Amino acid sequence: MKSRKVDVLIVGAGAAGMMCAAEAGRRGRSVLVIDHARAPGEKIRISGGGRCNFTNLGCGPHAFLGENPRFAASALKRYDQHDFIALVNRHGVAWHEKTLGQLFCDDSSRQIVNLLTEEMRRAGAELRLNTSVEAVERAGDGFRATLSDGQGIEAASLVLATGGKSIPKMGATGWAYDVARRFGLRIVETRPALVPLTFEAALLERLKPLAGVAAPDAVARAGEGGRSGRFREAVLFTHRGISGPAILQISSYWREGESIELDLAPDVDVAEMLKARKREAGRQGVVTALSEHLPRRLAEAVAEAEGASGALAERPDARLAAVGAAINRWRVKPVGSEGYRTAEVTLGGVATDELDQKTMQAKTAPGLYVIGEAVDITGWLGGYNFQWAWSSGWAAGQVC
Repeated sequence: MKSRKVDVLIVGAGAAGMMCAAEAGRRGRSVLVIDHARAPGEKIRISGGGRCNFTNLGCGPHAFLGENPRFAASALKRYDQHDFIALVNRHGVAWHEKTLGQLFCDDSSRQIVNLLTEEMRRAGAELRLNTSVEAVERAGDGFRATLSDGQGIEAASLVLATGGKSIPKMGATGWAYDVARRFGLRIVETRPALVPLTFEAALLERLKPLAGVAAPDAVARAGEGGRSGRFREAVLFTHRGISGPAILQISSYWREGESIELDLAPDVDVAEMLKARKREAGRQGVVTALSEHLPRRLAEAVAEAEGASGALAERPDARLAAVGAAINRWRVKPVGSEGYRTAEVTLGGVATDELDQKTMQAKTAPGLYVIGEAVDITGWLGGYNFQWAWSSGWAAGQVC
């Protein structure tokens, strides 16, 4: 099969890849986007409960992790959340703000996918699905790729936009890392992020009655030294361990062997509340008092675990203090996470010191670009990772 020449070959029709394709095509570049999936933007489609949390009003470098989170500043500043909101508005996509600056489609995440494919169409970028890249190598000043259908593609620029390892059932792999290594780029160790944490069997047995119970307002802390995170959102007990937005957030900071700390009633000094209630209404049950601030099943489990069931008057202050500590300062050591199977993103990736922060081009491999999740830049939960995809894709699209 005869080789075909294009200016830009983008591997990956996800958020970053499609954004890059539209921008490069607008500059008059001939662009070919390749993806092994049957449809573009599959991760966009399933995100946000089907409504796509497409950005966050508070987006900035502070909300990202990596060896050098400041690397993200250039792209985020030149194409920010307000730029993407303007694009959404131009396409007539209705949206709403939820908590903590998170923006969602009113209708369906498919609207964001359609927006991107329409932008590519207008820019003249070609999308080829059900096709993978079997091999890629240097060819003069550019690159030569062999596709799964046997066709050869010669491109002046190659953009790695295949994401990370999260959600492998959707076809996620470490392909971008493998190619980057082949061209001499360093890879920061990867691990699942924004992922539920798991407990050991004995603890799970004790917490079994809490599966499905949520503490709607909690503070979770994890990490040590300069690598630490603190988030106030909901916590959910599961049959494997613990989840919910606050836990997904701290999972990016937690490492094996470390404990996490939870405050399940952050606005209440539980020990002092119980002691005061004991003085005022000693006949009241400990569980009843706790249930004013916690789901009843959670209140029952804590009281039982601390040997404090029954009336307040029957419990010494020291026992009530132990109950308070179990709620306001519960330290627990997870044994792991649910892994890439349920992780929303991948932590780590192509090292930022290998890339130009303005263009996303590899410093030692001219013409090679890495964007989106494949880069060692990982955002908080809440639309930040999509904004990084839009911003990094846009940045590369200006020059590739």
